[in-house]
Amino acid sequence: MLLKERYQAFVDHFSKYQPNAETELHYTNPYELLVAVILSAQCTDKRINQVTPKLFIRFPDVHQLAKASSDEVFEYIRSVSYPNNKAKHLVGMAQKLVHEFGAEVPSTIEDLQKLPGVGRKTANVIASVIYQAPAMAVDTHVFRVARRLGLCTNAKTPLAVEKQLVKYLPEDKIHVAHHWLILHGRYTCLARSPKCEQCPLSWFCKYYQQQHTESALLKAEKAKLRKLEALKKKKTAKKNGRILKKKSIKS
Repeated sequence: MLLKERYQAFVDHFSKYQPNAETELHYTNPYELLVAVILSAQCTDKRINQVTPKLFIRFPDVHQLAKASSDEVFEYIRSVSYPNNKAKHLVGMAQKLVHEFGAEVPSTIEDLQKLPGVGRKTANVIASVIYQAPAMAVDTHVFRVARRLGLCTNAKTPLAVEKQLVKYLPEDKIHVAHHWLILHGRYTCLARSPKCEQCPLSWFCKYYQQQHTESALLKAEKAKLRKLEALKKKKTAKKNGRILKKKSIKS
């Protein structure tokens, strides 16, 4: 299958079955999404959605957050990963927004990355979700799924994956394709045990093809036989142990 055809199959499937995919983080405005995305680094969306309601009640806008101390913010986010650093980043981010950006979340990747706690991935998320910019945020899910499907070739870094996806995806689909890849990785193309047998993309997935070649199937069958043999030996040893124990009791 040509790379162009692979991308077309990917876009066609999700355009039909998941056309309005969106982030699972809960937010009502750009400020809230920015806070949530900063908090979500190396943490689950589920955990962030448990933390942010009380945080947003206490700090309903960027002005209130800019006046806070990192210690106060810490008390609201202590259950997330790296709460000390994130508390400092949130306060620093809010102060920079107020003093340099008129309390408005900037729309460009360059300006977003000037904010404390905002790297390239976070900036891409904000730009694509809020402003529907053709930006591709590459997290672990996007990195894994894009490579498994064969949408990327010889891409060994998140930036390399990002560049290839942006190059070959239709520009008007890039912002939503980010969510297609994340959600597919989160619920189907799992890191350790991908649900290949349930996946509607397996017919063009390179990973699936590699895992189901004749040699791969033979290797799996041999591993299964070795496991059964080991289990058989274990049962035999256990049985012999019981026999020896009975003989020792009788004697």
